[in-house]
Amino acid sequence: MLRIVLLAAALAAPGVACAESLELPPHERKLVDGFEGEDFAPEGGLYYRENSEQSAGTYAFQSDVKRTGDGGLKLSIVPKCPATEGGCSERAEIWEKTELRVPYDQGVWYGFSVKFADPIPSGDHRYLIAQWKREIDHGADGDFSPFLALRMNFGKLFATVETNYLPPVSSGPANVPARCGAGEVPVWLRPDLNQMRMLVATDGNWKAEDGRLFNSCTNGVTVTNHGNPLPDPKSGWIDFVVFTKPGPDGSGRIELFANGQPIITVKGHIGHADKGLGENQYFKFGPYRAADITDWTLYYDDFRRSPRCEDVLTNGACPFS
Repeated sequence: MLRIVLLAAALAAPGVACAESLELPPHERKLVDGFEGEDFAPEGGLYYRENSEQSAGTYAFQSDVKRTGDGGLKLSIVPKCPATEGGCSERAEIWEKTELRVPYDQGVWYGFSVKFADPIPSGDHRYLIAQWKREIDHGADGDFSPFLALRMNFGKLFATVETNYLPPVSSGPANVPARCGAGEVPVWLRPDLNQMRMLVATDGNWKAEDGRLFNSCTNGVTVTNHGNPLPDPKSGWIDFVVFTKPGPDGSGRIELFANGQPIITVKGHIGHADKGLGENQYFKFGPYRAADITDWTLYYDDFRRSPRCEDVLTNGACPFS
């Protein structure tokens, strides 16, 4: 009885934090950051990672461009890759803290808002604004792409899902977009890496020839299209809500919303199961591109993460709780 009384008194005392053993596990914690102050909010669990690729980027807490509240986060990148260095990339990405990462086999909801600053890149180039990946342990064989990514090319948004290589239903000539049948999804095959990338959502300006990289068809996932394309990058603030639950064995599920509207549901083979991969998934957002010659800026606001849809999807109907 004395131990219970002392514990209660300690928890009630000002400035005394709960012991780590009493905290919720990472995937059950609610994270929120509206970028209102001069640094990342402790309750958001975010940080800017310092490394060579990130040296092309900067981040700033500012009040001129925001979706809600008094502030927003400005993320910018400038050309920095040497012209002679192939494969170099430039990025200004915000990461979840390592200790808050979600187990790979658990589902979790993410929300964030993004606004593209002018000029919006419109070339044929590799641009990402958000990505979800599996941890890669030291000594793992290979480089693994995100199992889910929000991308841009020709100034148009699209989403891709990755998994381990599966034999395609059909394949066509290189750089000719596939014409897939019912229940099939366009896919870019990379058997030499034991990976493949599926095209699962596009914006309203997308044309068939924009997907020329996806020249094969797969039934490794099923995509339910809810009748709403991804928004135009020029449309202003876009509020994304995403549910991620990887399942390389075919048990995966993704829900994608934009501005409160359901875009797609993806079920099936999602993510990688190669030797040397870690136990957790993680999310990072911000401008990321192959080497380029111009500046690029994005604004972000209203980050949130929770195992409960209703904590994240605040302006739409949850498909499940």
